[in-house]
Amino acid sequence: MNPVESRIFARLSQTFNPVHLEVLNESYMHSVPAGSETHFKVVLAADCFVGKRQVQRHQAVYACLADELKSGVHALALHTFSPEEWAASGAVPASPNCMGGSKHDHSS
Repeated sequence: MNPVESRIFARLSQTFNPVHLEVLNESYMHSVPAGSETHFKVVLAADCFVGKRQVQRHQAVYACLADELKSGVHALALHTFSPEEWAASGAVPASPNCMGGSKHDHSS
């Protein structure tokens, strides 16, 4: 694991004590320099998500990763589950390819 990816994994592990956790660096799928750590997919199943709406789960993850979001992490694709939801689905949709979006890609 790279430094930012490792830090995200550690913070989420400590905060949520997950039954399942994946942190995937998807920066290579975007218009960023090689080796970047700016775009991540997080798959997180934890007991504390039972009875919580997706927005509440996402707010909790954003709060946990506030420092990373302030210091270079540009995007998080969050897939949050209760343990029961994770057991029932066990799968996360593939991330879409980058569609560009850089202001440098457009002519003025």
